[in-house]
Amino acid sequence: MRETSAIYPGSFDPITNGHVDIIERGLKVFDRVVVAVLKNPKKHPLFTTKERVKMIQEIFASRKEVEVLAFDGLLVDFARAQGTTVVIRGLRAISDFEYEFQMALMNRSLAPDIETFFMMPSVHYSFLSSNVVREVAGLGGSVEGLVPGPIARKLRNKIDRSKKVQIP
Repeated sequence: MRETSAIYPGSFDPITNGHVDIIERGLKVFDRVVVAVLKNPKKHPLFTTKERVKMIQEIFASRKEVEVLAFDGLLVDFARAQGTTVVIRGLRAISDFEYEFQMALMNRSLAPDIETFFMMPSVHYSFLSSNVVREVAGLGGSVEGLVPGPIARKLRNKIDRSKKVQIP
């Protein structure tokens, strides 16, 4: 029997419970999920690529079927290098669909053998994004229940340190 694998790419800055939900549910369909943390020089992430990879590895430390890697460049090239032809993408709303549809078609144009597998998040996480989590945390709100516990602590520490640096 052939092992099936998929790549779940994103910035994961930080990883949310919505992302965790998609990964866990993806493992019900695929034998292996590669969480691909994007190095994007155009974005200014709160956490470094190395920190994001390490946080996700910690969350899934007991799941050997989850691999976490950083990547840059074209997603289709990374997928081929990982030996998979499936990309998982989460869709929360119509606005996500428009962007993801465009990316899926571009990826298909670049690599017709690679398929995009769209997954809807659990209803509890349909509003959740890393941007919302960072904003709530930055304004002093609680992110408990929005991100895994260890991530909530790391997020609070990172924001507290960045605020101390900015104070004259």
